[in-house]
Amino acid sequence: MTAEFVEQSRWPMPPTDGYTVDDLFTLPDLPRHTELIDGSLVFVSPQRWFHFAAIDLLVTGLRSTIPSHLKVAREMTVVLDRRNGPEPDISIVKAEARRGPLQTRFEGDEVVMAVEVVSPESESRDRHTKPHKYATAGIRHFWLVDMVSPDSRPVIQVYELGQTTGTYALTGIHHDRIKVDVPYPIDIDLTAIEGY
Repeated sequence: MTAEFVEQSRWPMPPTDGYTVDDLFTLPDLPRHTELIDGSLVFVSPQRWFHFAAIDLLVTGLRSTIPSHLKVAREMTVVLDRRNGPEPDISIVKAEARRGPLQTRFEGDEVVMAVEVVSPESESRDRHTKPHKYATAGIRHFWLVDMVSPDSRPVIQVYELGQTTGTYALTGIHHDRIKVDVPYPIDIDLTAIEGY
């Protein structure tokens, strides 16, 4: 990379110690859905149809039975610490975490469940990096959503945070329907994605 390219680049040079959450919310002209992982800005690639359809299906299903003390949010930054602000595809948050229409983030301790829909460009982050960070932040529940061929339906791996280990333990794998009792009673027909 030449010095001329760096000077003409519209992207800022990262600080020596990496970016912080404050930078994530104050740097001008960042692309939508930019995440902060370990002090690095991560730009999201365009979504595939499966990704947005799976999110829509789950958000609709989650909202249909959610108790009043919780809320469903999609694609909002969750501040885990000074150098980490990932954006789960879906978050279940405490109702009091919703502070108004101009809100841009939730704090990690306000999140009850994080959901990631695996994308090809973010597969390693979705499967490894983010779950580890969510568990470290104490987010009790985590769902990992995959696309299964040949019918392109979602399969959901459900995890719960172990009290003594501080890591996620797999509690179930759901193919055609997800029916669980935590963090609240949820029953969603996953085959309904075919109608999207």
